[in-house]
Formats: sequence, C-alpha cells, structure tokens
Amino acid sequence: QVQLVESGGGLVQPGGSLRLSCAASGSIFSTYAMGWYRQAPGKQRELVATISSSGYTNYADSVKGRFTISRDNAKNAVYLQMNNLKPEDTAVYYCNVGRRFYRDSVDPYNNWGQGTQVTVSS
Repeated sequence: QVQLVESGGGLVQPGGSLRLSCAASGSIFSTYAMGWYRQAPGKQRELVATISSSGYTNYADSVKGRFTISRDNAKNAVYLQMNNLKPEDTAVYYCNVGRRFYRDSVDPYNNWGQGTQVTVSS
C-alpha cells in the first residue's frame, strides 16, 4: 500500500551531522503525517520524530534540539537533519507515513522499508 526508501546514512564521528532522506509512494493521503523511527541491535523500534501535513513536529526527548524533521509534500518525501550526533544515535533509521504513529508501529499500513544505517563512532 505504501513503499518507502530511506537513504543518507553512514559513518560519522561524534558531534558530526547527517541528513537522511525518505521517498514514499503509494496510497498517501494529503492529511497523513510522516515520521522517522530507529532501531538499535537488541532493542525495540523507537519513534524519533513526526511531522504533520501542516508542519507540526514532535521529537523524542533524546533528540530534541539536535534533530530536525521536514517534509516536501510535492515529492512525498521526509527528511531528518541530525546534528551533534552521539554514539547512542547509532541505529537503523526507518521512515513511515500514516494517520497514527505509535511507539513502534504505524496505522494504517505498518509496512517498512529497508532502512538506512547510521553509525556514530570515533
């Protein structure tokens, strides 16, 4: 129903920056929100940030002040600018689109792309 392709991950030193991109396609309504999750080895998927169709944003406490989510509605794309990266940010990052974003799932589709690996290490 929805297809998601993440890109932009890589290896970066602590304090560095990365910009993640996500291209979405399929049954995307104009009112749908978009967001980013991440999952570290051995841990549950974690909601990082969301942005509504009107531009309202929400962030996990662990990334507030460091990450910025944005979207391009014409391109059905969502971005995550990550600054001042920390080793604990290391994870596979996934994007998604939908009506409701939960702790580790999304309504109505809850399907996932391959994600993009972010590794923060000195």
